[in-house]
Amino acid sequence: MYILGMESSCDETSASIIQAHDGILEIKSNIIASQIETHRLYGGVVPEIASRAHIEAVSSITREALDTAGISLSDVGCIAVTTHPGLIGALLVGVNFAKSLAFANNIPLVSVNHIHGHISAAYLSHTDLKPPFLSVVVSGGHTCFYVCEGYNEFREIGGTRDDAAGEAFDKIGRVIGMPYPGGAALDRMAHTGNADAIKFPSPALRDSLDFSFSGIKTSALNYINSAKQKDEEICEADLAASYTSAIVSAIVKQSEAALCQTGLDTLVLSGGVAANSHLRAALEKMCNKKGARFIVPPMSLCGDNAAMIAASGYFEFEKGNFADTALNASACD
Repeated sequence: MYILGMESSCDETSASIIQAHDGILEIKSNIIASQIETHRLYGGVVPEIASRAHIEAVSSITREALDTAGISLSDVGCIAVTTHPGLIGALLVGVNFAKSLAFANNIPLVSVNHIHGHISAAYLSHTDLKPPFLSVVVSGGHTCFYVCEGYNEFREIGGTRDDAAGEAFDKIGRVIGMPYPGGAALDRMAHTGNADAIKFPSPALRDSLDFSFSGIKTSALNYINSAKQKDEEICEADLAASYTSAIVSAIVKQSEAALCQTGLDTLVLSGGVAANSHLRAALEKMCNKKGARFIVPPMSLCGDNAAMIAASGYFEFEKGNFADTALNASACD
């Protein structure tokens, strides 16, 4: 069976074909049209520009996904599309295109939660992975823990109460002059600095598995502004290393607590910030210490992509969770 996945929740337009056979999901194509260069001019994603770019790209990347996979639309057994959460205008492009394609060609359609898609990316790279397991999703809009009780059964047990880790990285990266996306540049620079140079508050909240990243962002901004007012030079490498260390340490601390609380022995890291080298290394070290299995998808599946949506959609299809013509997009979870 072939599944066509479609993703347009933010600034990547993506279409993918995966093949499901004997319970194994195999990527046949995964086409991504990135808008990074466009939004870099503005220092972040401009929703209206993102929506228009999706409209321009969605037809061609869908055709490319089919051609790369070597199949035609008539071979597709299911279309899976991201419906929430995300930028509403961007989501509507993908949802309406997928609905039109599905109902015009009598193909079953399923709705996919973007966050569940990130978690499902692990099934594409680790075919032996089976629920239950613990997942920590770290992205520009989310930082949360899920107990994955089934292939499409997710129970949230902790998350951020305000900003997300990815947004916190990007914001400070942008403030010190790094190109969008600032988080990736901050990750690279952190390798050259002293992680103990600056003391930042921990985003991990006590007596829960929750986070708050607004405080550490404010602390970093105050540090930067105070240095400028005093005409003091800032060591950007030390700032990057110390800031990264504080965020990573908080996520590792809460992940370890979540493993202990749930009694699970597998941790899956997913989301765009799963590409952060410091976070990957620190979580792997913690899991090795605890004797837990650590799983993280390859870099190509950490960011927004349609293969993860197709994977999650396959499990919705198996459960018979089909969508009808009333399917709509939502900016919220």
